Amino acid sequence: MEILKNLANLIKVKTIITLTVMGVFTALSVRGDITADNVMVVVSTVIAFYFGTQTEKKTA
Repeated sequence: MEILKNLANLIKVKTIITLTVMGVFTALSVRGDITADNVMVVVSTVIAFYFGTQTEKKTA
């Protein structure tokens, strides 16, 4: 049951958006459209926001 609950939590809008942003910027970097430094900044910001809101939600 715990596994199903964890999987259900993964299918949330923020998770989907986070994974999509990371995928898009990674693909753009691999294609050479943007530099890896730009990808790192954007992905780090998105991940920090995502985990920051998750931690805030658990403590509230």
